[in-house]
Amino acid sequence: MPSPLPELNYLLSNTRYTTVVLTSEELERYDRQIRMWGVEAQEKLRGATVAVVGLGGLGSPVATYLAAAGVGRLILVDSEPVELSNLNRQFLHWTSDIGRLKVESAAEKLRKLNPNVQLEVYSKRINTLEDALEIASKADVVVDCLDNWKTRFLLNEACVALRKPLVHAAVRGLYGQLMVVKPGEGPCLRCVFPTEPREERPFPIVGPTPGVFGSLEAQEVLKLLTGYGEVAVGKLVLVDGVRLSFDVLRVERRKDCPVCGRLG
Repeated sequence: MPSPLPELNYLLSNTRYTTVVLTSEELERYDRQIRMWGVEAQEKLRGATVAVVGLGGLGSPVATYLAAAGVGRLILVDSEPVELSNLNRQFLHWTSDIGRLKVESAAEKLRKLNPNVQLEVYSKRINTLEDALEIASKADVVVDCLDNWKTRFLLNEACVALRKPLVHAAVRGLYGQLMVVKPGEGPCLRCVFPTEPREERPFPIVGPTPGVFGSLEAQEVLKLLTGYGEVAVGKLVLVDGVRLSFDVLRVERRKDCPVCGRLG
C-alpha cells in the first residue's frame, strides 16, 4: 500500500537520495516529470537560471513551460509593448494587455502559474555585444525567442564567449527550425549561417508554428539542465507544416568560423 506522504514515496523509490530539498507542494506539482527523471534532476531545475530573450510567439510557450516545470529563476527580456497583431500567437498576452510592456504582462501570468519561480525582467533591447554578455552571464542557458537575426548573432557570440548553451529557433508561416549551440561541442549559429539572412518585417506567421517550436525549445532546455536525453547539438531540425514533414540535418563546426572556430 503506497505511503500517503509524497516525500516518503520518493525516498522509497529513489533510495540513493538521503534528503529531499523540494517541498511537499513541489513534489506534488512536479510529480509527473519527477517520475521520469527523478528528484535530483528536479532539484537541478530548481537551482537553474534561464534567460528567455523575446516574449512573443516563441517566448510565450518557452517561458510558460519552463515556469511550469519548476526552473528556479527566469530572466525575461523584451523591450516591446503588446500590440493587437501579437494576439494570434503570443498567448501570454491578452486583449486587456495591449499597450503594456510584454515583460510585465508575461511576468504577471507566470507568477500566477507558479509562484515558486523567481522572475527577473529586463525591458530592454539587446543592441550590442555588451548587452548580450550582460544577459548571458546571468544564466545557465539562454533561449533565442527572437524575430531578428542581428540580435540572434549577438546572443550567439556572447554565449560562445561565455561557454553557455544557446537554444535557437526561428519561424515563419508554417515553417520553422531548431538547433542547440553548445560551445566547444558543436557548431554555433555563425557556422551554419555565415551571412546574415534577409530580415522581413512584418512576416507571416500562424500561431501554432511558434507554439510547436517554443515547446521544442523548452524541452531542449529541460534536457540540458537535467541531463536527461540527447539535445540537438550538431543538428538543424526543420519542420514544414504545409506538408507536415520533419527533417534533421547534420551540421558541423567550421574551423574558419569567426565566432567559435578557435574554441578547443
